Amino acid sequence: MCVRTKSTSRSAEALLRKEKVMVTIKVKDGTPEGAETLCATCRWSHIVKGFRVSEKEIFCRYLTDDRPVRFPVSQCNSYDDRRIPSKRDMEQIAWILLTKKAGRTIGFVTAKQFREIEGDDAAIIPAAAIDATDTEE
Repeated sequence: MCVRTKSTSRSAEALLRKEKVMVTIKVKDGTPEGAETLCATCRWSHIVKGFRVSEKEIFCRYLTDDRPVRFPVSQCNSYDDRRIPSKRDMEQIAWILLTKKAGRTIGFVTAKQFREIEGDDAAIIPAAAIDATDTEE
């Protein structure tokens, strides 16, 4: 009987020690806590917010109709980050480099070199002077 009592008390002590140890479990692709919906930074989203936290509607404009999004989105195959310029935006601000003569190099030159190449009547417009309405076609 004495042997059984000792083994029972040892297993009880081991169980109590295990209860005191914290265990961290990581779940892959689980529900993120406190994560913002992708729609907040998507180019295709239309977000309407009210004065209360609960007053918020999100619509997806990727297709022709505005579809309501009824839950926070973590992944979307039509996501387009509005914080990064789109291809169209990059094309509008891109410099177009042309050559008039065959064999002439393409690249950036100083204003003085540009006048030497094009002549004194060449117009140099500072980038800050270009209006956004002038570049739209």
